[in-house]
Amino acid sequence: MHMILTAAGHLHARVNDVNALNVFPVPDGDTGTNMNLTLTSGVEELKKKPSPDIGKAAEILSRGLLMGARGNSGVILSQLFRGFAKAVAGQAEIDTIQFAAALQEGVDTAYKAVAKPVEGTILTVSREAARHAVTYSRRVADMVELMREVWRKAQETVAKTPDMLPVLKQVGVVDSGGQGLVYIYEGFVAALSGEKAVDASSVSRAAQAADSSTDVEYVPSLVPVSNLAEEAHRMFQPKSAQAKLSAEDIEYGYCTEFLVKLAPGKNERQTFNEAEFRLELERFGDSLLVVADDELVKVHIHAEYPGSVLNYAMKFGDLSRIKIENMREQHAHIVEGETTHAAEERLGAVQSATARPASKRYGIIAVAAGEGIAEILKSLGVDYVLQGGQTMNPSTEHIVKAIEDVDAQHIFILPNNSNIILAAEQAKQLTDKPVAVIPSKTIPQGIAAAIAFRESATTEENTAAMTEAIKGVRSGQITYAVRDSAIDGINIAKGDYIGILDNKIVTATPQLQETCRLLLERMMDGGGEIITVYTGQDVAEEHVSELVSFVEQTYPDADLEIVSGGQPLYYYIISVE
Repeated sequence: MHMILTAAGHLHARVNDVNALNVFPVPDGDTGTNMNLTLTSGVEELKKKPSPDIGKAAEILSRGLLMGARGNSGVILSQLFRGFAKAVAGQAEIDTIQFAAALQEGVDTAYKAVAKPVEGTILTVSREAARHAVTYSRRVADMVELMREVWRKAQETVAKTPDMLPVLKQVGVVDSGGQGLVYIYEGFVAALSGEKAVDASSVSRAAQAADSSTDVEYVPSLVPVSNLAEEAHRMFQPKSAQAKLSAEDIEYGYCTEFLVKLAPGKNERQTFNEAEFRLELERFGDSLLVVADDELVKVHIHAEYPGSVLNYAMKFGDLSRIKIENMREQHAHIVEGETTHAAEERLGAVQSATARPASKRYGIIAVAAGEGIAEILKSLGVDYVLQGGQTMNPSTEHIVKAIEDVDAQHIFILPNNSNIILAAEQAKQLTDKPVAVIPSKTIPQGIAAAIAFRESATTEENTAAMTEAIKGVRSGQITYAVRDSAIDGINIAKGDYIGILDNKIVTATPQLQETCRLLLERMMDGGGEIITVYTGQDVAEEHVSELVSFVEQTYPDADLEIVSGGQPLYYYIISVE
């Protein structure tokens, strides 16, 4: 625990340094913030359940990191520690060889989480450091010496990242995520060398203060349900439908839910295989749901003999959170006309909460910053808006909670930011609801996807239509430079207004209106019939009027719509279709 606390302190002290390494010189460089908040989430979990055993401590830390992961860098960091935790599971202490092997397992796990790994990033730094650790550990037994070598190799690799990723060399920075990992390794070395850990509570308070800007907005009409509600109680229909059935019509009478904590050595004759496990359970009933990761298996099934289900599952590990409900009894209460409140009193609040069916077929979650943009998304049918985006990425846990709170059978997520897609995909793996992540990288793409949604379409049809819709939108953004820079032949001075087209800087000038005009000219190069401008919270009305005049004179055939977005830091977000 001392190593983690010290590492968290070292990273926290250098958050701004890491943020400053963002390739784009924009005011929302957040790699350091994301890594800091992710690691702090793990620290908080470890503080709640401290353990002297490295295997148990690593497991607890990993879970905290997994749920607190923010942005691509945070998700990758969580996966590095997740793999490490798997490698040391069940160990009270480890030696240098085991430590190095655990670092390598972390790298392998992180690479699996990224669809298209890029050289010159945190993945490269972690990989080279782990490889060196595996080799060096064979000739050294001192953990301090090994960790110093890991740290040294990580520093060496970070220094080379500009040679691996051309954009880093062009801008004159090293990879920010890799540098953040160097600071974490630096903290490990300091702890092993006897440095006193920074008070974790101060780190936590700072992180929580930053986190407070990522509030969530709930749609008042929603009724929160458990994350198993839709699958667990698909059979429960309104009273008129229930009245058509008798209790005898229910073939499998017990709704059974439980967790299996996998114990690989428990059954010598049979190892856990998810597909085989699911196939075997199908013999016992219907409405089967199995969700598994490397450590836990969530099971829901309607069975006539739940004891048989539990006996079979126990072959693979220890059972917990067992819940068995008599559905024939529940059915009788509904047919007899009991109110929902009476049923809750009779059956218990938890039981009744999961007994309610999802009220709608589909739900949509979107990430956005700015009240105006949030209202637009809601008007298009989005059920839940997570406040975040350029200035603050929601954590995996925030996204999971949103999924669970939306009262729908199937969920679509619109991340609206390239740095949130990976966290959304991770959240998808941690919930029992069917989820589709639509890879929208900008607010205009998210809005286009929401417009393309059709309630009458199938899940597959909506996924295809929404994904296709984001391809037909050109997205522009205007913000300001926080440092001098040069990228793609564009010289940028601190304080310049930057025009970004589809996540690429295309212009920068000292004048806001000039940047707007140049950006719009680039966006209209390929033609366009509809121009939508979302104004930020810092835009003056006279500037908006000038922009309207320019568009009306230059592109008289295009339909122009001005919308008050209220987004921070970005003066304008522009969509051309």
